[in-house]
Amino acid sequence: MIRNFSSALIASASLPLSTANFLHTPFAGIGTRDSQQSIRLLAFSQPSSFYRTEKVNLKLFHHRDRSSSAEKISLELFAEKLKSNGFKRIIVVAGAGVSCSAGIPDFRTPGSGLYDNLHKYNSPYPEAIFDLEFYKNNPQPFVTLANEIWPGMNYRPTLTHCFFSLLDRKGLLLRVYTQNIDGLEEVSGVHPDRLVECHGHFRSASCTECRSPYHPDDCKTNMVEKGEAPTCSICGGIVKVDVTFFGEELPSRFSELVYKDVDSCDLLMVVGTSLLVAPVAYIPEWVTDSTPRLLVNRELVGDFHLQKLTDLYLEGDCDESVRQLCKLAGWENELDDVYLECHSK
Repeated sequence: MIRNFSSALIASASLPLSTANFLHTPFAGIGTRDSQQSIRLLAFSQPSSFYRTEKVNLKLFHHRDRSSSAEKISLELFAEKLKSNGFKRIIVVAGAGVSCSAGIPDFRTPGSGLYDNLHKYNSPYPEAIFDLEFYKNNPQPFVTLANEIWPGMNYRPTLTHCFFSLLDRKGLLLRVYTQNIDGLEEVSGVHPDRLVECHGHFRSASCTECRSPYHPDDCKTNMVEKGEAPTCSICGGIVKVDVTFFGEELPSRFSELVYKDVDSCDLLMVVGTSLLVAPVAYIPEWVTDSTPRLLVNRELVGDFHLQKLTDLYLEGDCDESVRQLCKLAGWENELDDVYLECHSK
């Protein structure tokens, strides 16, 4: 496996900042829609540094040819291997589609997605709600969103979250890499050791200027009860929960685990995501050549291809696909038990 984690890969016709300054202060000073959309950055200034960006058309790893497998994986074969514990180190990459049936909208579905309904958040363009510089100048759109999706208040785990928990209970789950910030993986029972919240969480908060920690309960009181972003008592900067915005470095837990996880996993599952936000979008391309990959999604995404012998694509709703898989594996009753347990708390 060929990696180049120490280099900075930039694909852009024009950069508003010098390369050096851009790498030291990702997205700093970029406030216009045009300049923001012109940037396609995947930066690794150090081996441990990953920044949340849009996916670029550059290969961090060499292209993998998955056509050498002796047998095309089928849904029945896949379910049989699950049933017989043929997979013991499963990585799940989860996106917003996992939480849709809980009532939380995804981002890009036409008509119903968050990015198509930003008028109520007063956001000038879709990605602004997760843009650090925009937040510093106008935190209200994110505060409004946070009020709706604050973990533990309005939503319960979906059947798909419960499937992740079931994998964990059976000792088959290596890690869930979730791009979601709703916290429903942990609520469903996935052990924190098996969870990487790639885009952060609501359990801590800090100042956007001096990075001083801010008590999460006080942050919740301000955002949920008062409907406003708190200010730092030390420097007066705007405080936000430790959700990873575009241009911010991902939690260190991601880089601490992803290297060894992709090398050791024996099954990769990608569930409910468009695979458009780096670096999480690259995880499916980083596993070894022989690793089977299952995509559960409404559309074919990433480098998944139907002709690849190690790729399996379940098209459609996440919960329906998970139930179909569990039924074939003889796990349907167990899945329902986990779901009922989650919703009786």
